Parts: sequence; structure tokens; C-alpha cells
Amino acid sequence: MLTGLMILSVYVVISFLIPVLINLRIIPDGEFGLGNPIFSAPSIDHWCGTDRLGRDVCIRTLAGSGVALKVVFFAVSFAVFIGIPLGLLSGYIGGVLDRVLVLVMDTLYTIPVLLLSVVMAFLLGRGIMNASIALCVVYIPQYFRVVRNQTSQVKSELYIEAAISMGASPVWVIRKYLLKNVLTSVPVLLTLNAADAVLVLGSLGFLGLGLPENIPEWGSDLNMAIVALPTGIWWTALYPGLAMFVLVLALSFIGEGL
Repeated sequence: MLTGLMILSVYVVISFLIPVLINLRIIPDGEFGLGNPIFSAPSIDHWCGTDRLGRDVCIRTLAGSGVALKVVFFAVSFAVFIGIPLGLLSGYIGGVLDRVLVLVMDTLYTIPVLLLSVVMAFLLGRGIMNASIALCVVYIPQYFRVVRNQTSQVKSELYIEAAISMGASPVWVIRKYLLKNVLTSVPVLLTLNAADAVLVLGSLGFLGLGLPENIPEWGSDLNMAIVALPTGIWWTALYPGLAMFVLVLALSFIGEGL
């Protein structure tokens, strides 16, 4: 877990540092390759080489870490703040509301993650917030199912029945007792969802449904690199793929540690 946190902290620092260095013109903007040779191999001038537009692969890959963390943060946060309240209400109130929500969430849950995210991304269009919403819809059912199942079990405990018999309101019971008990497994699910979201975002970018090309994103970079790979131009694919792999590994380490 400590290893995962250390690696993740490096990504966080890079995500804040790169835009500052670009704004201060200490390093060139990774979006523009003016004057740079195209498909230049790694060298002193360009540590990770350049892509088909002459853009520095190293700067673009580092800048992509901030984009990935931003999209994943929004997506998982939206899923948490929507899925947990719905799960609490469904598990505590029951009845028609519970049956309707379970039907909707189970329907979403049966659709493969990538397929559902592709459909949502296609409907919403390309962009950071649109990609976040597309990923959010994928993970809401997971939080709903976990929280609802735990709420259904905990609400039958004697101390909760005693609180209700003494006149405690549903809001007070949920806030005082249920919320604390059902949130124990959420941090683990959150980190594993974050790791999965990095891969799904990369898949959307690879399919051309993620972010606009002017925004540095590892999946879209791999999409452009795959054409040049058979010709021996390996560096445009290696570094974005490696950055994605290490970030997913770090998040998985954290989830396993928790």
C-alpha cells in the first residue's frame, strides 16, 4: 500500500507541476511541435522522442497524468455521491422504491463496462466532463449494490429498531448509525474503481471517443502510435502505455492494502 501511495503522489505532483512549468515557459507546450522533427527518436533534446506531429512525447505523457487523474477523480466522486445515497434509501426504505432502483441498477450492471462507457461517451460527446459522466454511470451500480446490501442487513439490528421505537427519524437513523456501518468497504471499492477507470478512459481514447486530440490523453496517444508501431517507431506507444500501466498498478496496490 505504501508503494502505491508513493507512486500516486508522484503522479499528483506531476499533474500540478507540468501546467505551471508550461505557463512559465520553462518547458515547451506539449501540444505544439513547431520546429520539431516528426518521429524523432529519443535523444538529449527530446528524452522520449517526438510523435507524428512533432510534439514532445515526454511532455505530452507527463501532462496526460493530470488529465487522467482529473477525469478519474470526477468520475469516481460522482459515482460515490450518487450511488451511496441511493443505496442507503433503497436499503432502508424498501418497497416500491427499492424494487425500481434495484431493477435499474441491475440492468446497468449487466451491461459490460466498456460497452456502457462507449455508449455514454458517444451520446455525450468528447470532453473532460463528458468522459467523467460516462465513467460515472458505469460505477454507480457498484456503490449502490454494496451500500444497499449492507444497509438491508444493518437496519435489522436491535439498536436501530430501539432507536426507531423511541421516535428517531429515518434521516437521523441513516446519518447516525447506517452511514458509519456501510462506508467501511467504500474506500477499497473506490481505489479499485479508480484503477479500472484509468483503463476505461484509455480505451475510450483509443477508440476515439474520449477527449479531443488537443488534450494530452494516453489512450488517444496510443491510438495515434499504433499506426507507426509496425515501422519501428516504438517510443510513441511505449511511454503513454507505461504511464497508464504504472498508475493502474499503484491504485491497485492501494486497494489491496486497504
